[in-house]
Parts: sequence; C-alpha cells; structure tokens
Amino acid sequence: MDNKINWKQHLSKKRKQIDLKSKELNWLIGRKSKLSIENKLLIYKAIIKPIWTYGIELWGCASKSNLSIIQRAQSKILRSIADAPWYVSNETHNRDLKIPFISEVIMERSCKHHARLSDHPNPLLPSLLDPTETRRLKRKLPLDLQD
Repeated sequence: MDNKINWKQHLSKKRKQIDLKSKELNWLIGRKSKLSIENKLLIYKAIIKPIWTYGIELWGCASKSNLSIIQRAQSKILRSIADAPWYVSNETHNRDLKIPFISEVIMERSCKHHARLSDHPNPLLPSLLDPTETRRLKRKLPLDLQD
C-alpha cells in the first residue's frame, strides 16, 4: 500500500501477476488452444481469478481508474478465451461467458463480508459498521459502489 492509500501500486502488482500467469497458461486458454470454452473458463476461475480476488474486501474501495487496471486484464483474458474479434464489446463477453465485472464482484464480496462482520461475536465490530460515522476521507466504501 502506498502513502496515499489509493491502492495503485498494489493493483499494478496484481496486474503484473495476472499477466505472468496468463502468459504461462496461454497454451491452455489462448486463442489457438483446442480446449473448449467451458474448460478455459474453469482454468481462468481456478487459477487467475483468485489472484485478483484475494483481499478484494480491502482494496475494493479504490478509485475507478485504479480498478480499471484489473478490469482491463480480465477483459483481455476473456477476449482471448472466447477468441473474439476486436469489435465485440466487453459487456457482451461478460454476459455470454457469465463472468461478472470487477465492480460486481466487489459488491458481492463486500456485502458478504459486511454480513459476516455484523454477525460476529466481537462486540467492537458493530461500531465499525455504523454508516452514520463521519469519514475523514471522501472516498467511498465498497458498499457505496452500487451506482
């Protein structure tokens, strides 16, 4: 994490890890692979997706420009998996392959995390979840990203 707490360095490192892993697996999930799309997606979900989803509850409140670093990597991999031409939109890829966008994953994970914290036996946690508490930074929380 950098001194401005904007997660840019962390997300750039994650992008490099994703790129390295996708290059290693290109012979399996690349355009010229003979595997079915279902098997390619299974490899993506089992090996590449955990790289960027680890700790998403924490860095999910990063700015849209920083989150787009990971979104671009995902879109590039999905385009390669489906062997899609350049003119097919990323929204079409995600819908057809049934892969959610990064922002949707952040919402899902942060809602689950919030629910677990509210049910936790530690008596100090409910005060952390109080939405009326004033924030020092104007940055949004992952649960605020619904729009």
